[in-house]
Amino acid sequence: MFKSLVSPDYDVGGKMSDVRNVIIIGSGPAGYTAGLYAARAMLEPLMFAGYMSGGQLMLTSDIENFPGYPEGIGGPEMMMQLREQAERFGLEVQDRNVESVDLSSKPYKVELEGEEFFTHSIIISTGAESIWLNAEGEAEQKGRGISTCATCDGAFFKDEEVLVIGGGDSACEEATFLTRFASKVTMIHRRDVFKASTIMYERAANNDKIEIKTFRQIKQWLSDEKGLTGAVIEDPRDGSTEEISATGAFIAIGHTPITSFLNNQIETDENGYIIHKKHTMTSVDGVFAAGDVVDTRYKQAITAAGMGCQAAMDAEKWLEENVH
Repeated sequence: MFKSLVSPDYDVGGKMSDVRNVIIIGSGPAGYTAGLYAARAMLEPLMFAGYMSGGQLMLTSDIENFPGYPEGIGGPEMMMQLREQAERFGLEVQDRNVESVDLSSKPYKVELEGEEFFTHSIIISTGAESIWLNAEGEAEQKGRGISTCATCDGAFFKDEEVLVIGGGDSACEEATFLTRFASKVTMIHRRDVFKASTIMYERAANNDKIEIKTFRQIKQWLSDEKGLTGAVIEDPRDGSTEEISATGAFIAIGHTPITSFLNNQIETDENGYIIHKKHTMTSVDGVFAAGDVVDTRYKQAITAAGMGCQAAMDAEKWLEENVH
């Protein structure tokens, strides 16, 4: 049987502080599943879910490939259900962002908004965030026509022409979703080979409202006082350019892991994704990671949830062997 706060008068740096068994940083399917399993193991976990709690699935309109939902389910709805389920078993959730962690000594320290929390173990499930093109004129038009979330902003472009940049599943999904509102969707992809799954690509390619332009990349965004008006697109093979009109553009070229708060204390790959050393444990003893902050291959809600389960079970076993 675990004690929730190992010692309410634990001496940390000369002052008395509570030490948690486990703090989960981040939410989404990985974090909430980790929270569910940790709570059921009587670890009384504390989660800092972030201000945008729920992760990338909060920006997903329909999830059709998660077992148990024959009619599909909206991303935000699924995240609410996962959170409620974990909270029912005792997960404590705070919708705040962690600013930094100190892994140089035990117990580990988690800092946010001037507060310090101490914990024996950590599960990191901060996920990944959208990558921007950073083309000329982009910064000025963010939120004025250029977005990374069709689900969030697509309805603003009813009967207008929009662009989608990218060649993966998310680009095809965004393009298909945008046909509900836009009069025309043009997909811009710098190659003629698509990373998207066959079903997602064909769904976009067979849609009458979608035109696909290959061997094209954004060179410059065009705008006037009202906002985005289009873009200069370039053929990477010969540098030739053309202008294309659009009042909206959605960038879907991938994601970068949210790990800057770790301040290089945990081993990552060259792109910043956390590397597992033993099962779900990172290069730091007692620190585990799950979901898109680790996963460079699958990037699915179901695999993130499975990894969250693994991380919680690994943390429980580690605490049993090293702390209690």
